[in-house]
Amino acid sequence: MKLYIGNLPFSATEETLKSAFSEFGDITEANIIIDKFTRKSKGFGFLTFSNEDSGKQAIAKMDGKEFEGRALKVSEAKPMEESDRPRRSFGGDRPRSFGGGGDRPRSFGGRSNDRPNNRRRF
Repeated sequence: MKLYIGNLPFSATEETLKSAFSEFGDITEANIIIDKFTRKSKGFGFLTFSNEDSGKQAIAKMDGKEFEGRALKVSEAKPMEESDRPRRSFGGDRPRSFGGGGDRPRSFGGRSNDRPNNRRRF
């Protein structure tokens, strides 16, 4: 069973998290989510227990319990929905387009339509 552990202190490590929850059963995986730019903890992580009973017991005993000065938020992890994922928008509310020059008519090869077509002929 995979658990979400929120409100983690920024000093917490995967090892300290494992040791705090090890009394409830065998932990197969521990992850603390790290910001990719600052390389610091985002204050939450995940633990995976080998069986569901251990996970439920950990939720019952550790949700709201103080850990390194902070009250933990412990719940069953839920898969992230497509709509929950953060989206980056670089163009406001405009529809997506591919390529630049959105104000020019579309040209497929050859000479561009926004320039005069007066080539010198010899």
